[in-house]
Amino acid sequence: MLLGLVLLMCAPACGPAREVLLLTAQPSRPKEGSSMTLICETQGTSRKTDAQLEFCFFKDGRALGQGWSSSPKLLLPTVWREDSGSYWCEEKTTALRATRSPRIQIQVQDNDASMVPGRGCGLPPEGVPVWNVSLEVQPPGGQVQKGKKLVLICLATQGTGDITFSWYKGALGLNLETKTQSSLAAKFEILAVTDSDTEKYYCTADNGYGPSISELVSVTVRSPVSRPVLTVGELGAQVFPGDTVELHCEAQSGSPPILYRFYHEDVILGSSSAPSGGGASFNLSLTAEHSGNYSCEADNGLGPQLSEAVPLTVTGRRPARDPSRSPPSPVPQVSNYVNSAAPLQEPSVYENVNVVSSGNEVYSLVYHTQQERPAAVEPRRTQSSDQDAAAIYFRLKKASVTDVDYEDAM
Repeated sequence: MLLGLVLLMCAPACGPAREVLLLTAQPSRPKEGSSMTLICETQGTSRKTDAQLEFCFFKDGRALGQGWSSSPKLLLPTVWREDSGSYWCEEKTTALRATRSPRIQIQVQDNDASMVPGRGCGLPPEGVPVWNVSLEVQPPGGQVQKGKKLVLICLATQGTGDITFSWYKGALGLNLETKTQSSLAAKFEILAVTDSDTEKYYCTADNGYGPSISELVSVTVRSPVSRPVLTVGELGAQVFPGDTVELHCEAQSGSPPILYRFYHEDVILGSSSAPSGGGASFNLSLTAEHSGNYSCEADNGLGPQLSEAVPLTVTGRRPARDPSRSPPSPVPQVSNYVNSAAPLQEPSVYENVNVVSSGNEVYSLVYHTQQERPAAVEPRRTQSSDQDAAAIYFRLKKASVTDVDYEDAM
């Protein structure tokens, strides 16, 4: 731990770097138990010399010392192995404009660390740690077409000797490649990217003084659009001048956003955008001149695709309606209940079959019958006959026997 120091949090300033700010350590490879001085220096500045400056030093995300101060130097009286890590500094003016230096890796050495074979006893090793590591992407901007090549270039501003470069995928750091070479830059290639290569990437560089890490860089794999399909109104519907028809164009695949253009006989009618993918529509008010072939085009910046032509015929005139012709009145429907088990009955029929006289009174014996309409379902018959065998007597008061036509009754 750092002895005699108070660790305070001072908010790291944000914003793009406006000047070249460098952090150096004296000595660059301190020994355990010794002191170390951090120096924050501005190079290439165009500021006036009377500008009031403040400085803040950081280690692994923590502010060191008393936070912001007017001194560009910070003395660490005693350092130990656990004080090894990533250091940087920040500088700001009274206008709160701040710049941040690149990170440097400081490795606190054991007391006998200067004894390096081949360099002679007691001679300190020579070399400069790598710092200000960055990751560049080709094509620029990190937008790469599916199936094309992606190049990740790891760069270090400074560093001596052999440098080991490593490339990582995702925030969790899936190692993709590691190589060592005597240069400040190295590249890693993915020859044919797929959808799964859409991710954040970073790299590290290390020449023995501890790794320096780049910022995360986003890579997006984009797919070209497929050939779109155009639909014009309702299938088979007849259209007339004055109608409005909907033209709908949709590509089944392709990375958004997608721009759709609509054409009539190769003349553009208009365009519509689909920011999240899918299809787009265009409404057209028809005239007689709008008969012909229609098509649409889909484009997401990776090459346009044109649909097949769809014909549309605009009928010259909508048929007029004849007011003299009115629809026939509906015929009242009488329910026959054909499926009912109960038969429909016809009017009753009475038949005079016998005449009996008794004194001045005449009795007539008749049979009562009913004709039935066959039902859809044959009803269950009972033991009674179709003719009611029970006689119905009608008493004819004060009727003379001579008034009865016996011959008709018989």
